[in-house]
Amino acid sequence: MALASSRVAIALALLTHLSSSAAAARAGIPSTLDGPFAPVTVPFDAGLRGNAVDLPDTDPRVRRRVGGFEPEQISLALSANYDSVWISWVTGNYQIGNSVIPLDPKTVASIVYYGTEKQLLSDEARGTSLVYNQLYPFEGLQNYSSGIIHHVRLRGLKPSTVYYYQCGDPSIPAMSNIYHFRTMPFPGPQSYPNRIAVVGDLGLTYNTTTTVRHLKKNRPDFLLLVGDVTYANLYLTNGTGSDCYSCSFPKTPIHETYQPRWDYWGRFMQPLVSKVPMMVVEGNHEIEKQAGNHTFVAYSSRFAFPSEECGSSSTFYYSFNAGGIHFIMLGAYIAYNFSADQYKWLVRDLASVDRSLTPWLVAAWHPPWYSTYKAHYREAECMMVALEELLYSSGVDIVFNGHVHAYERSNRVYNYTLDPCGPVYITVGDGGNREKIAVKHADEPGNCPEPSTTPDDYMGGFCAANFTSGPAAGKFCWDRQPDYSAFRESSFGHGILEVKNETWALWTWYRNQDSYTDVGDQIFIARQPDLCPLHQKATSHSSPAL
Repeated sequence: MALASSRVAIALALLTHLSSSAAAARAGIPSTLDGPFAPVTVPFDAGLRGNAVDLPDTDPRVRRRVGGFEPEQISLALSANYDSVWISWVTGNYQIGNSVIPLDPKTVASIVYYGTEKQLLSDEARGTSLVYNQLYPFEGLQNYSSGIIHHVRLRGLKPSTVYYYQCGDPSIPAMSNIYHFRTMPFPGPQSYPNRIAVVGDLGLTYNTTTTVRHLKKNRPDFLLLVGDVTYANLYLTNGTGSDCYSCSFPKTPIHETYQPRWDYWGRFMQPLVSKVPMMVVEGNHEIEKQAGNHTFVAYSSRFAFPSEECGSSSTFYYSFNAGGIHFIMLGAYIAYNFSADQYKWLVRDLASVDRSLTPWLVAAWHPPWYSTYKAHYREAECMMVALEELLYSSGVDIVFNGHVHAYERSNRVYNYTLDPCGPVYITVGDGGNREKIAVKHADEPGNCPEPSTTPDDYMGGFCAANFTSGPAAGKFCWDRQPDYSAFRESSFGHGILEVKNETWALWTWYRNQDSYTDVGDQIFIARQPDLCPLHQKATSHSSPAL
């Protein structure tokens, strides 16, 4: 009876808050209120495994097109709130070889001129700069030193406003062209970005170019990239690459990388991310271990993060608002247990969320908890054990992940059990990287992995065990597509999230092989705060129910 009343209330909210055109569009599109849905698997098209080939360094889209210390690889990132935006760029060329001498960041200023009129950039902001090195203390391996990376934070911005900007050092002179961006809306239950693009495991292949081209057609307000950026670690330091590093290079003294792939990626992405802010969270391909056991150096150096603004001390986890949505970006490759700094920060951040201003709560990290593919099956179970109850009891609405190179959307789920108050988990690790598409499902005959092989050594721990009850009791995998898996397909693509109001959000997944307007998967996600009050008591996650 309570569920029926809730559905009536939700329906009334839809009529009240959606415009007539949006309400008309609702017809024929399923919603989470219609679920849980019977699991669907779209048959794999073998022809789609082609074209997972990296762009060569001769491609004009990745070549350096500026001279001296003129800015390149220009990108935007959001701050914690609408009134601040980060602008980043690179000046000077990288160096690679046996012996490299780093550029001096002090020789080039970090300045941005900006304003609401293109011909009158009356405001000025200054920032910081750095150079990072990727060093390998082994004979025959080449070292890398980056160009000068600049990060400047603009402050005091107005919501939903177009700003023009120019970055560089006017004293050289070495200034960029004039670009523009739009700030996020003011937080509120009726205030949202129009479209948010979500993509993972992007890489820099010909499939990547299709993904980005399709994504641009949807004109997103900002881009969410859920890890695995360039795949520079599929290369040796001499520029020789492979689809499978461990298969092709099993005897290298350290897992090498070819850091110029980061520069190629930054150049390719500039036409998009110089106008559309991009928010990134780390994936396993960003680990990039080097001399001194340093890791994630390129990732932490090249991107700007609102860590300080949101009270985080790390580039691996942070949060930000985009209108009435609060986003939480979590790190799977840094400690997340109860005593870890990340866990303590997450508790504080969740407690600070005002759902009257930001009704929607969206989380993102790289490896999925609810994936039914054989690749990376239950790999992040320790993270799930540590954090799922906290996210569930805090009322997280949607979770985005990558890592598995396919698309999958769950029914609402908690602790492997269908639950109308659980988040919808969406895996979008299908951006186009050269490791190709994931095809095999763990529930198909002969595909269930041996449990001891599933943990990620870098994440540490072993938490996945056989299910204790339900259809898969006594087994490590289901023998059919699990009930919590609503839709899965092995295709490259990207997703668009359109939050309509405090109750309804439209999720659409687009496949690369389709036209720009054809839809691969689409659903309205409905919040039900009356049915699912915040801070509900969650059951222990020590043993999965199914």
